[in-house]
Amino acid sequence: MKGVVVLGSTGSIGRQALDVIRALPESFRVVGLAAGRNVALLGEQAKEFGPEVVCVSDERALAGGIGIRDGVEVMVGSQAVEELAAHPDADAVICAIGGFAALRSCLAAARAGKRIAIASKEPLVAAGDILFRTVRAFDSEVIPVDSEHSAIFQCSEGRHSRPARLILTASGGPFRGLPRDALERVTAEQALMHPTWRMGAKVTVDSATLMNKGLEVIEAHVLFGTPYESIEVVVHPQSIIHSMVEMSDGSVLAQLAPPDMRLPIKYALTYPERIPGTGGLSFPEAPPLTFEEPDIERFPALGLGYEAGKAGGTMPAVLSAADEVAVEAFLAGRIGFTAIPRVIERVMSAHTRILDPDLETIYEVDAWARSEAARVSDLVSARSERS
Repeated sequence: MKGVVVLGSTGSIGRQALDVIRALPESFRVVGLAAGRNVALLGEQAKEFGPEVVCVSDERALAGGIGIRDGVEVMVGSQAVEELAAHPDADAVICAIGGFAALRSCLAAARAGKRIAIASKEPLVAAGDILFRTVRAFDSEVIPVDSEHSAIFQCSEGRHSRPARLILTASGGPFRGLPRDALERVTAEQALMHPTWRMGAKVTVDSATLMNKGLEVIEAHVLFGTPYESIEVVVHPQSIIHSMVEMSDGSVLAQLAPPDMRLPIKYALTYPERIPGTGGLSFPEAPPLTFEEPDIERFPALGLGYEAGKAGGTMPAVLSAADEVAVEAFLAGRIGFTAIPRVIERVMSAHTRILDPDLETIYEVDAWARSEAARVSDLVSARSERS
């Protein structure tokens, strides 16, 4: 039986990870759970799974108390989350913390030699080279949980030759067929109505702008060492093919499954084994599978992802940080939907790239990009109010 720590247990991925563990009680036990502010749900999860430790990163959330049975250690603060990620009884750490905040915990898990089932995009985007140097130095491992990168991992494993091309699929989000002028008027509520997946707010908005694919292109480069010129994005609205790899002879291998994040989560935990499950695809009942070119003119965030990735150095960290701030501003109603990529582009243009940054530099650049994105968002908001 393997011990598992779930970081971000009250979020979408964390809850689905616990679904997987609940279904496999003879294979996994929960060692620790970490959440940000949802202490009510965290308390319920702790009662069910009986972890040794629970951790709340935001101390303010504990004002009303948390119902935890005797014998369970309660830790508080971001440093405590890092300590939990390195817990000696954990064999695997599911990193489902949203945003750049996940980086320190991923590094702590890597230094402790853990298997990191990583769902958080931002650590790979902002500091992928640093994370993987740590993974190699401490004999840790990273298994992707993103459905797209899990698909590539599954299609590539055991091959004697590297894929010649990676093809990431995108659902196209809720605004795939919406005219460009109509995008100016979409609301946060509309952006959060994803046609296929049920995800957290930030990831769902990124899917609507196609920034999630821009981030995933950088992730794919970091995870698999594939040049950006050999990473493509294709819109596949049915979300049944999760990604594809093309081999040097022109053969294309695809991974197909229902759009259910519990499948890549389970694979990340059980790899290299496959534990039997229930369900699967019924091909006679499956819809026709269609593919389209992404429209980068209507959804420029995808192009910004390629631009930042090819620039390298600190530029991906700037992209990631500016996106977090711009999405927050959109969800709060301060800027419009189409302003999100404009804010990010302005911040990227104002940044002087630093090649081969160390960890301290990454954190400094992240802080600068957030401050600059907030400033630009305020300017955009003020112009919108005047007009």
